[in-house]
Amino acid sequence: MKNGLRVAVALLFLVTLPACDMLVISVMNMTQTTEFRVEGENLLMRGEINSRTLKQFEEVYRDNPHITPLVELDVPGSLDDDTMIPLAYRVRELGLNTHLTASSKIYSGAVDLFLAGTKRTMEEGAVIGVHSWSDGDRDAADYPRDAPEHEQNRKYIEDMLGSDDFYWFTIYAAPADGIHEMSAEEIARYGLLSE
Repeated sequence: MKNGLRVAVALLFLVTLPACDMLVISVMNMTQTTEFRVEGENLLMRGEINSRTLKQFEEVYRDNPHITPLVELDVPGSLDDDTMIPLAYRVRELGLNTHLTASSKIYSGAVDLFLAGTKRTMEEGAVIGVHSWSDGDRDAADYPRDAPEHEQNRKYIEDMLGSDDFYWFTIYAAPADGIHEMSAEEIARYGLLSE
């Protein structure tokens, strides 16, 4: 049943007009799109972050309080920032590290989650992709810098990195329907890695 639902959702993505994006997101929030797997002290994560991800994480952590790094493998982003941000604050509160393997690919909200690590590390070959957020009508870059629409995401970045510079970089790096894969120099410039 889960596979059938995933195929149906994928087909919806292929035939859906932009005006129906919210319907597609609602459907995807009804299923489990994030997979967690514990290997030793590592919590491996893959899949889209959605409204169910925080609850999944809490259940896995409750049963495995020995985990230390959250290892993001292939995480294409977040369907629900109202879940991603509390999840990220929870990762920071628990003092977990975040890590990317040489084959990890993280984009959008998954990058924001990566920033929650107390210690943030990555192997050469990992891909970090960023872009602007959108409210469905306008991209973040379309709002003036002092607009209240920026505040939740801007403050989150500032809380994690000590500065909001990376937030402003992401919203101008690529439009919401695009992606910018960061260079090693950009990753260093914005302090994404702790070592």
